[in-house]
Amino acid sequence: MMSSRIAGDPIVDVHTHMYPPSYVKIMEDRNEIPMVRRFPGSQDPRLILLPSEVESMKSDPEGKSKVPGRPLTKHYASLDQKIHFMDTHKIAISVISLANPWFDFLDPAEAGPIADSVNDEFSKMCTKYPGRLFFFAALPLCASAEMIRNSIDHALSLPYCRGFIMGTSGKGKGMDDPEMVPILQHIKENMVFLHPHYGLPNEVYGPRAEEYGHVLPLALGFPMETTICVARMYLSGVFDKCPSLRLLLAHSGGTLPFLAGRIESCIVHDGHLLKEGRLKNRRTIWDVLNQQIYLDAVIYSDVGLRAAVLAGGVDRVMFGTDHPFFPPLETDEQGEWESVTLNVTSVNYALPNQQQVKQVLGGNAVNILKLERIGKEIVAA
Repeated sequence: MMSSRIAGDPIVDVHTHMYPPSYVKIMEDRNEIPMVRRFPGSQDPRLILLPSEVESMKSDPEGKSKVPGRPLTKHYASLDQKIHFMDTHKIAISVISLANPWFDFLDPAEAGPIADSVNDEFSKMCTKYPGRLFFFAALPLCASAEMIRNSIDHALSLPYCRGFIMGTSGKGKGMDDPEMVPILQHIKENMVFLHPHYGLPNEVYGPRAEEYGHVLPLALGFPMETTICVARMYLSGVFDKCPSLRLLLAHSGGTLPFLAGRIESCIVHDGHLLKEGRLKNRRTIWDVLNQQIYLDAVIYSDVGLRAAVLAGGVDRVMFGTDHPFFPPLETDEQGEWESVTLNVTSVNYALPNQQQVKQVLGGNAVNILKLERIGKEIVAA
């Protein structure tokens, strides 16, 4: 076991994923998306998520012209690889979480026990590197309300759990679904890390989308999915019904920091909302951003990060890497990743002084996620 003592001001990564081996095995046994498949031309197994990838498999079953899906390298499932990545980038603490598609594809009767087992697996990973790893638990949102509540309670009993990761689709109808309200109320003040789920419909990218790789769905689809989700939550009153809800938004809140003013303007000029009396005694979208929403710093530019800081405040932004996604394509994956150094550079360029840089790189996460409960034991190597 490595030493768990870290010197100086820690860098904390709040947006970093893993697919534990047991989860990968579940998808290897499936015959429909999401699933994991191996192809003769690919060294690593591939995660198949999209219907278009299934069609590609039908026409080219061995992936000779184009291997479908994303490669599941050892960065996705290996704990040793995660620690190596952290050490390479001088990351003291990571709050790891399962990546999409979580558990929404499971049989509802089986989802609860499987979710608890995967969360237990994350907890055991954290115990191997005490103080260096914490985790956001994933919930069986396709299951019954009772099973979901039980999974929440089970996860919160695990010492390294610091909240929950959820996809924007919630139980399948979005986070503004009335059935999500009692779930969020049961979570109370524990953090909910809201992450894009499947992106926007492929049709929005136009008939030539396949020529552009994954740029449109990842660069535009995921951030817009988050923005739309939070706007729907706001308009439906979720934040008022769940006043203790704390929401950490992936990818610096999508386009929410940039579009919050436009959203607010459209609300106050909407005759339908005025007629229904929904404009009286309401908090503005800016109020919610400053009171219940936190943003990660996975934005890759100082321009975007400045918008995130201006929208919610420097004390509500936390560093992230989105590892193991966006690996280097032309250099060794065991070295530094440009996707990480871009985020670090953005923090340094966007903020006016070293104190605020330290806040975003680690101090905010330690305070907000109460990492000091175990992290205070982490002082020197």
